[in-house]
Amino acid sequence: MDNPLIFGFALVAFDVVIWRCAVPKNEVARLLLRLCIYAAFSALLFTTGLTPFSQAPYADSKPLHVLGQVLEVIWWLMGARLLSLALDTLLLPQTWRRQRLFQDVFGAVVFLAAVVAALAFVLELPVRGLVATSGALAIVLGLAIQSTLSDVFAGIVINTTEPYHIGNWVIIDGVEGKVLEMNWRATHLLTSQGNIVIVPNAVAAKAKIANHSRPPTLHGITIYLEITPAARPSIVVAALERALAGVRAVLADPAPYAIVKRTSATSVVYEATAYVDDMGKKLAVTNELYDLCYRQLEAAGVDLQPLGVGYAPSTVAAQEVDPRFNLLRRVEIFAALTPDELKQLAPLLTRRMYERGDTVVTPDKVLDHLTIVDSGVLSVVAEDASGPVEVTRLGPGDALGEAGLLAGMPARVTISALTVSTVYQLKKEDLTPLLKDKPDVATLMCQMLSRRQDTLGKLGTPVPAAQSEQSIFQWLLDGMKKLHDLTF
Repeated sequence: MDNPLIFGFALVAFDVVIWRCAVPKNEVARLLLRLCIYAAFSALLFTTGLTPFSQAPYADSKPLHVLGQVLEVIWWLMGARLLSLALDTLLLPQTWRRQRLFQDVFGAVVFLAAVVAALAFVLELPVRGLVATSGALAIVLGLAIQSTLSDVFAGIVINTTEPYHIGNWVIIDGVEGKVLEMNWRATHLLTSQGNIVIVPNAVAAKAKIANHSRPPTLHGITIYLEITPAARPSIVVAALERALAGVRAVLADPAPYAIVKRTSATSVVYEATAYVDDMGKKLAVTNELYDLCYRQLEAAGVDLQPLGVGYAPSTVAAQEVDPRFNLLRRVEIFAALTPDELKQLAPLLTRRMYERGDTVVTPDKVLDHLTIVDSGVLSVVAEDASGPVEVTRLGPGDALGEAGLLAGMPARVTISALTVSTVYQLKKEDLTPLLKDKPDVATLMCQMLSRRQDTLGKLGTPVPAAQSEQSIFQWLLDGMKKLHDLTF
């Protein structure tokens, strides 16, 4: 070639364009294309006397000599870069590539070697003296960046042992969050508050690490409740076990459990532990478990002891309150009734107990009474194309049969007792006089029930084809008027 410098810089420019524009999009194809360009660039240099292992020719022309040396130095640096890219793209596992540590360390070593080779062969500098000087300089720098070097070597240990990966939910040195990035210096965590916390690798290597993402299908949930010491532990534990049984998302194996954690002069702390198969369920299950614990403890006559408040037994006898009145207050459809109206209904409730496995409701049965769960857990199972499917579980304060009681609609599900359960029942004829005397109460009850369309569907109650809240309300109101012979 008449002027190899022009062709050499043209190949370098072509390589830069491919790198900056990221074409082709496929990473392996792009690397192979750049390797072909590098091979052509190498062939050009070696066949025209611009060998990278010696000084450039053109000694009689200073500008051409400098340009030749630049091309030879570029050959060394381009080779170092392509070597690190080849290792990154073709050899390293995907998890190591995301963490970037090995690529960065290996790339730094290769570039350092390329720079030393370029200085020795192209510029013909005394490398031995440079190496001796750099050794002393390395000692000084090592002392100055001791903490950074500690992070680097700790990062190598972490990436080798792999206690966690990107995307795992972990606790490192008391900081809980999702691993977003792992580099040569630190691990980046995204906390539940949306903050980024950077944990140095040296700290992570020495700290206790809890990885909630391993095993991937088992995640524990633990809540603590401080209860008054006046409550008998066996009653409290039994109530907590019923609460654990009431959460449908909880795994049966390993089995959930409740234990007495510790005691003091002012309170007893209980621990309830359960397991779920998805990290994303932990928040919802934790909240549901707290709510069910409260309801089951209330049904068992146990009051929660507030944290930090000492236990002081009252010397004044509490006023006797009909437990059936308190039960009615927890039922959503009776929220429109006044306390006096609830007191009128309370004596009409009849108590019934079910043993574990007993059937409470059978499919296609039109319920002529409202059933309110006082204690225990009931399972609601519906039939679909794949067979029986549990759609929900009912606990203290939950009611079933509202659509049958108000509008005479059948229940198309099977409801059975998961634990020993106590329920109270209110007959249709006991509710009719109240609805006739209080037509506005009937309207409010239908409005409240119409907002629970999802619940109606879960309990197998047929709903009208129209999906608007007004149509469901009118459908329930018409059914109530017909069933209870109302004229308003």
